[in-house]
Amino acid sequence: MAGKRHGTREARLPTKILWIRRTRVLRRLLKKYRDSKKIDKHLYHELYMRVKGNVFKNKRVLMEAVHKEKAEKLREKTIADQFEARRSKNKAARERKANRREERILLVSICVRFAAFAPGSISPECRLEVAHDDPRS
Repeated sequence: MAGKRHGTREARLPTKILWIRRTRVLRRLLKKYRDSKKIDKHLYHELYMRVKGNVFKNKRVLMEAVHKEKAEKLREKTIADQFEARRSKNKAARERKANRREERILLVSICVRFAAFAPGSISPECRLEVAHDDPRS
């Protein structure tokens, strides 16, 4: 009988036992990562459900998935920060442009009023502004 196998592979080491061992190892790793704050509770839950669904065949694959998810989340955060910075910069530029436009309109209206009262004594800036915006010229 030496060197002979008795019983099927399933009888010698049931796949259920293998499944239980692998699942426990992966769940233990997830708990360790969650407790050490490497992953948050949302990512933990998502990966836990994927472990239950037999997505990861061993610990190494699960660790690679964790690193990939964290890198993806970090990339999305940097993109969102850049987008927010661009939005705030554009908003500030729009505000500056609107303020300059209001100042120019105010200056023109003052120059036009002043020119109506004292036509000969207009400053050079007002002459330029009035010449551009005055409908009489």
